[in-house]
Formats: sequence, structure tokens, C-alpha cells
Amino acid sequence: MRAIWKGALTFGLVNVPVKVYAATEDHDVSLHQVHNKDGGRIRYQRVCEIDGEVVPYSDIDKAYDDGEKTVILTKEDLESLPAERSREIDVVEFVPSEQIDLLTLDRAYYLEPDSSSPKAYVLLRKTLEQTDRTAVVRFSLRQKTRLAALRVRGDVLVLQTLLWADEVREAAFPALDESVRISAKELELSASLVESFSSDFDPEEFTDEYQAELRTLIEAKLEKGDAVDTSETFGEQEEQEAGGEVIDLMAALRASVEKSRAAREGGGAKADKSDKSDKKDASSPAKSKGEASTKKPAAKKTAKKKAS
Repeated sequence: MRAIWKGALTFGLVNVPVKVYAATEDHDVSLHQVHNKDGGRIRYQRVCEIDGEVVPYSDIDKAYDDGEKTVILTKEDLESLPAERSREIDVVEFVPSEQIDLLTLDRAYYLEPDSSSPKAYVLLRKTLEQTDRTAVVRFSLRQKTRLAALRVRGDVLVLQTLLWADEVREAAFPALDESVRISAKELELSASLVESFSSDFDPEEFTDEYQAELRTLIEAKLEKGDAVDTSETFGEQEEQEAGGEVIDLMAALRASVEKSRAAREGGGAKADKSDKSDKKDASSPAKSKGEASTKKPAAKKTAKKKAS
């Protein structure tokens, strides 16, 4: 695991340096959208509604819209907030563990001691265990001030973010206000049914059957050969994991090729050979993705890209 945050737990005069790790992960199979005719990837662009241009991620700011006015918040504006500069997890109070409503529990994080001596870390862990208390803490993470519960799980301290009180909806259902009569016999039979299903909970006994069957389906299609060569599904736009940075990189590469070609134009036949060599080099990225090695007919968009 890789730490996503480093700071210190503080309560009173005690300071416990810690590293924060995500305690959970998603096991779902990652799927993406394709064109059903040729398997070409469907990609999304960040397009400005005013000028219709694709905007690099580096040029995007956040904003608040109240319906009539839009307030633009720059990165500098957000970084100026005091909470953003805090690297401390401040203990606000210690409360009985049963007072933490399960409905308010959100994401969980492991805390690892980040000092030469874990004594303060172990002391806090044992104190929470013996007193059967949960620490309510405040800290800042990813441009938000968080409220969280600090509790013990085995030998590790777990930080579990909590929803704020106004983020929990009220269950206001008229049917709950109706008077309903439950007889003693009905309650007895219901309790008997519960007893027949009683067991100790073991999460290892449960599996996500849908995801397991989805993986089996994918493997069966691969073995059957019912798949498309990935190199044939590339369109004019490559993967943009880093937002607009890929666009900037491609522009820089093209500019470098043009500059190099112009510098060799005065060399006569030698320059002509260089130009041909440049064209081969310019097409090499496509070959590295396996486009040149396949003899299958490529999609129309790919043909246009090569022609250009």
C-alpha cells in the first residue's frame, strides 16, 4: 500500500506522527464504453460551452453557481483556506463507541505509526480499547474539512470519516406514524424465524457472484477468440489519463519534428532521405501499439489518422 497522507494525531500535549492509507478498495471489473460496430473506444473531452474548445485539465478551475451568478474559485483561492495547510488530526472528544451512528460512517483509512518509537501510538490504541471509547477527530483531506471516528481494529488504529449531521436525511415517512398492532403470537413466530437463521458473521463466506460470473464470461470470450485487437480500437484521440497534458505533449512532439525537418531542408537529396526517415519515425508510435503488425482492416477513424 502507498500512503495518501502524512500528519500527526494530536490530543492534549500528545503528538502521534502517522501515515494514512486507504483501508478499502473496489473489486469490480473495470469496463469502458466502445462503438458496437467496430469496438472503437468512446472517449470524453472537457469542452467549454462558450467557445466549444477542448480545455486542458491545467486550465480548469472550480466554481459555484447560485442560478444567477457564477463565482470562480482558483487553485490559489482554495489553497489560501486555513484548513488546507493543516497536517494534524485533532482529537475533539472521546465518546462511548455505541453513540457513533453506523449510518454516518463513510470511508475508512489505516493509520501507521510514523516515528522511530511507536510508544505513543500503542498507548493511544490501548487507551481506546480499555475505555471502550471512540475518538471524534477533525482533519483536512483533499480540499475538505472532515469529521471522523478514530477506533481500534486489531492492532491498528482506523480513521473512519463521518457524514456531517446535515448530510443525513430524515426518514419522514407517513406510514411510520400509523398505529399498527402486533400480537404476541406474531412476535413469537418472527423471533423463532430469526433464531433459525442465527449465526456468527464471517465476511469470508460471502462473495460477489455477479463479478465472479462477469470475469468467467470475459475469460470464456477470450478463449473463444471473440475479441477485437486493442490496436484496432484506437481512434484519433489517445488515452488521456493526465487530462490535457497528453494534448500538450503531442503538440510539442509535432513542433519538434517540424523544426528538425526545416533545419535539414537545405541538404538536397540528403534532406529528402531525412524527410522520409522523419515520416517513418512519426509513424513509429502507432507501430509500438501493434497497429502495424496486424493485417486486419482498421477502423475508418484510424485510416484517416494514418492518412493525415
